[in-house]
Amino acid sequence: MERYSYLCEQSDERGFPTVNTHRVIVNRGSKLRARISYLLPLALVLAPTYSLLFSAFPVALGFQWLVLICGLFLLVLQRNGVEEEAVVVMPTFGVQLETTYFSGKVHRQFVPLKHILAAVINEAVTPTSCYYYLALLVRDDSKLILAFKEVRPPLHMLVPIWRALREAIGNK
Repeated sequence: MERYSYLCEQSDERGFPTVNTHRVIVNRGSKLRARISYLLPLALVLAPTYSLLFSAFPVALGFQWLVLICGLFLLVLQRNGVEEEAVVVMPTFGVQLETTYFSGKVHRQFVPLKHILAAVINEAVTPTSCYYYLALLVRDDSKLILAFKEVRPPLHMLVPIWRALREAIGNK
């Protein structure tokens, strides 16, 4: 099973150009299963440790607070996890970048088409991994705008998005 799923949606309305929505969805199963996947290893490690400490030292009652804090920390980490990221290509207007979190929060960034110079796929090499990312070169800005800030989709998912962006910009 792959880590990400790719979905391309096109909306055709009369009098308007075709809007392409490219979604990269994180395959994690249900939210309940995701929570269990975070909490189960914690419970498996902390339960025997807690029982050993509690039987040996009556002072270990403070350990309950540690277990509670660790559980809350893992819930916060899971809640801030990314559910999907999308690139909405509107040929006459621009590009909208969306990030949807498991908590329901959605972060959107709009880049007007007249400000985009080019869309590029770059390779990033770190000491432990190598991955590809899609970026937009923007006029009057020295920084790249990353299309997928949280997820790292494979190259075969980035290529159709890159082609749609180049077509919208006018770079064939």
